[in-house]
Amino acid sequence: MDFYYLPGGSGCRTVIMTAKALGVELNKKLLNTMAGEQLTPEFIKINPQHTIPTLVDNGFAIWESRVIATYLVEKYGKDDSLYPKDPQKRAVVNQRLYFDLSSLYDAFAQYYYPIFRTGKPGDAEAWKKVETSFEFLNTFLEGQTYVAGSQLTVADIAILSTVSTFDIAEFDLKKYPNVAKWYANAQKVTPGWEENWEGLQQLKKIIEDMTAKAKETSN
Repeated sequence: MDFYYLPGGSGCRTVIMTAKALGVELNKKLLNTMAGEQLTPEFIKINPQHTIPTLVDNGFAIWESRVIATYLVEKYGKDDSLYPKDPQKRAVVNQRLYFDLSSLYDAFAQYYYPIFRTGKPGDAEAWKKVETSFEFLNTFLEGQTYVAGSQLTVADIAILSTVSTFDIAEFDLKKYPNVAKWYANAQKVTPGWEENWEGLQQLKKIIEDMTAKAKETSN
């Protein structure tokens, strides 16, 4: 199956780690969004929203990382451990996935994305959203090894991708001990962590270069 991605993309890394956990091979196709490669007629035909990650499985195209991750588990998982079929267990996993999308990663975007444009982070309100999101995550993890139940799920993988993105942005996790403990364990037990970290190093270099460029422009 073809997988259109960038190594540093948070959602792309979520899919890579999920595929690794399932033993699914991805035919990785690098798509340089900074060069506008997602806007070619060929790619827009595959994904009209021209976003990455995008997966094409035997002619079936799907995008949005958390959807791709759950699709892969449902189609290729040897069991349902990563995405339980039990309605209540699945509901908790889904809640955490939506929390990651609408709160945790959104907080990262609101606070850190402005650095790419101006060389400066978001305002105090954006920072407060970061803190609030981590406070919620810290609460979810009280007395828990995993974010949604008693075993590793796609929710852990997605949130690991996001929290590790905060990590390379030098966010201090010490204020959130449950998150810090979970993060240390997740690195050990999540298949594909090494590739996730390699992608993050590429992202870190991009952030550093864009920050420097933005600062030069603003001076």
